[in-house]
Amino acid sequence: QEVVSEESEEESNGVNLMEFSDEILLHILSYVPCTDLVLNVRRTCRKLATLCLDKSLTHTVLLQKDYKVDKDKVKQLMRDIGKEIYQLNMAGCYWLPTSTIDHVTRCKNLVKLNLSGCHVTSLRLSKMLSTLQHLRSLAIDVNPGFDASQLSSECKATLSRVSELKQTLYTPSYGVVPCCTSLEKLLLYFEILDRSREGFMLSGQLMVGESNVPHYQNLRIFYARLAPGYVNQEVVRLYLAVLSDRTPENLHAFLISAPGSFAETGATKNLLDSMARNVRLDALQLPKAWINGSGLLQHLKFNNPFYFSFSRCTLSGGHLIQRVINGGKDLKSLTSLNLSGCVHCLAPESLFRKAEDDIDSSILESLVVSCCNLRHLNLSAAHHHSSESIGNHLCQLLSRLKHLLSLALPVCSITDVAASVEKPPTTPNLVPQTFGRKVRIGIQTYPKNLGDQANQKIESSVFWALMGSLRFLETLEIIGSSFSSAMPRNEPAIRNSLPPCVRAQSVGDSEVAAISQLTYLQSLTLAQLPNILTGSGLVSIGLQCQHLRTLSLANLGMMGKVVYMSALMDMLKHCKCLRDLRLEQPYFCAGAQFFQALSHCSSLQRLCIVSRSGTLQSDAVMSFMANCLEVIMCHMFMGESLTVCRNLQQSIVRSFQAERPALNVVIFPLLHEDLTEVIRDVPMRHLDEITLFKSRVAEEPPNLWW
Repeated sequence: QEVVSEESEEESNGVNLMEFSDEILLHILSYVPCTDLVLNVRRTCRKLATLCLDKSLTHTVLLQKDYKVDKDKVKQLMRDIGKEIYQLNMAGCYWLPTSTIDHVTRCKNLVKLNLSGCHVTSLRLSKMLSTLQHLRSLAIDVNPGFDASQLSSECKATLSRVSELKQTLYTPSYGVVPCCTSLEKLLLYFEILDRSREGFMLSGQLMVGESNVPHYQNLRIFYARLAPGYVNQEVVRLYLAVLSDRTPENLHAFLISAPGSFAETGATKNLLDSMARNVRLDALQLPKAWINGSGLLQHLKFNNPFYFSFSRCTLSGGHLIQRVINGGKDLKSLTSLNLSGCVHCLAPESLFRKAEDDIDSSILESLVVSCCNLRHLNLSAAHHHSSESIGNHLCQLLSRLKHLLSLALPVCSITDVAASVEKPPTTPNLVPQTFGRKVRIGIQTYPKNLGDQANQKIESSVFWALMGSLRFLETLEIIGSSFSSAMPRNEPAIRNSLPPCVRAQSVGDSEVAAISQLTYLQSLTLAQLPNILTGSGLVSIGLQCQHLRTLSLANLGMMGKVVYMSALMDMLKHCKCLRDLRLEQPYFCAGAQFFQALSHCSSLQRLCIVSRSGTLQSDAVMSFMANCLEVIMCHMFMGESLTVCRNLQQSIVRSFQAERPALNVVIFPLLHEDLTEVIRDVPMRHLDEITLFKSRVAEEPPNLWW
């Protein structure tokens, strides 16, 4: 009766969804996961049964973040529309059994296939690829035990037609690269550990019998990202050896992202010299040791560059302007620029300059004028201090970049010069950042009239003006120049952190409140803001930034206690779209009140808490997991005992794994000696996107992979 009354009410109001045109309905249906369309929605009525199978909805199937999909749904999906699928993305579907991949063979017309993060054996890969004769784009993982000799001739025939390959290596191997004789785009991710689980040192030498002749003659894009470790460096050199002999004539993007020191060798020098003579690039990223102290940039030629990364290089602003931006000439094609950790990039020279000295505003102005179409800019991990010259503050100059979608800045760069000079740090900030007495966490108070507070303190500040001018910004990172996470990649947890920059001491609640002007903000990272006293600005963000999906907060305010807990809980009550939350703060108390507030985030999928000497309440965590049905990742690295952590982890898995196939739970003492062994079992999707802290703005060229 209720249904009938609702239908009659709809008819009386003249509103009926089925009366919309097919074009409008197709647009609406495009926001529904394909599994729901095919397995549920199309069974509701005849019209939707037809529309749900429209080619525009079945051409591309994205399962990469459909955490509710299971093996049975995939099997049924492939049965129903397998022949209609041309692009299939299953990246990061770590929870699906290996046998699920067998059903991909039903997709006879596949052109693009992404299986990154899925465990596929050599034999299964061979069987699957043998049936996909139209495949042109492939992404796979190469795990220990992979054997290229098991690939059939039909499989190799398919690989010979593949023009785009993304390969993530967990073992020293060429993978399927030697079989791909028509490669135009090659993306390599090196995730090989230096030690096996048994503690044996691994070698970068490839397996006996593997071909060492990759085919690069048609290559246009070469990208390699290395995780820390010497084995990754040894293996990537083997991939580069062929390039050094003969550089592809059509190469227009050459990118190598390597942490730490990656020394240049004779072979790599020959490769770079050959590139300088024979190619014109549109995208460039090199290890810092290959650029520092060399005249390489002076000889490389560029066509219409869209991406540059000089992360961690000692490149000076003078060289940047003269050799890269051609003396300030037009570079409207450049859309993404990564200068993270490039401490001298805004100074005319680096020889006698200290990292904390003021920047040369004319260099930044030349950059802004020449690269006026920048959409992604990363200036983090450096001290960019503006001078007292009127109108030349870094924030004022960046406000001219009206097309920015993502921006990363160091905390010390956003402070007003007068404020940082005249205003001494408030008393709480005089507490050393590396020490703190464990205190009882109570409900903090903060000003209720947030609008008046913001108007009084920052409407005239340069950072307030910058936020007001970048109305369409989607990603913002404000990170302390000396901040380092307590969870590095392959090392024990860091017990102490460096103190914040002196210029950053005045940055706090009022600056955070300015961020609330970003109506379309989707991702926010705040790390090492020392003058956070109450966190009142967070509430403003929660109220105004209704599109916020990712939030990462680290080391805000005093290190001895969590001064912003009350404001954070108020903020979370308004974050209905929040999907990822990462908190890193010593002495964080993950108790009943916090999880009750977090339960308001109805869309939350992933939670990560990193806290030295932090505590948690097991009952509160279990209640939170029961209330928030979308949560599929819970990572907590706290100060609790190993027994408490293990018991809670087992309870969560036992209670919720059956209903949530993608559930991944890791609860472990932060300072335990076996932390690195635990981390290696975390799915790469979660580890790379949320668990490990890093700056992600302009980390890779835009649209590098689909």
